Amino acid sequence: MSGETPITVIGNLTADPELKFTDNGAALAKFTIASTPRVFDRETNQWKDGTASFFRCAAWRQVAEHVAESLTKGSRVVAFGRIRQHNWETPEGEKRSMLALDIDEIGASLRFTNVTIDAKRPPAAASGDNPWDTGTAPAPAAAGSGEAPPF
Repeated sequence: MSGETPITVIGNLTADPELKFTDNGAALAKFTIASTPRVFDRETNQWKDGTASFFRCAAWRQVAEHVAESLTKGSRVVAFGRIRQHNWETPEGEKRSMLALDIDEIGASLRFTNVTIDAKRPPAAASGDNPWDTGTAPAPAAAGSGEAPPF
């Protein structure tokens, strides 16, 4: 992760995750996390919602499938990943860019609710590969390829 910008975001999903598969069969879950700070208003002596930040997120492969099966609109999550800039050109020749969060780890927040964890271990890989390797690296041609981002 050298040279990348790691970030942890705590917030709520704005919609159900959208699960897609690339041409080579890699799972991709796309979703948005809204993170809204609570601020104390000294004039009214009450807590209020601050300005929300919205983070477009992409989870790949096994993490993507787990996100799609486990999380829904409104789910409060703690997500860790890397900020990526995606640059592309529209069919009309206009240059576009956006920042997005490539998810490495994500889980339900237990601050306001209880969850049940399915703690089954994945089956051991036949070729001696690490069965815990989630393969979260983005698919090739995701960033800086001139193609539209995976969003």
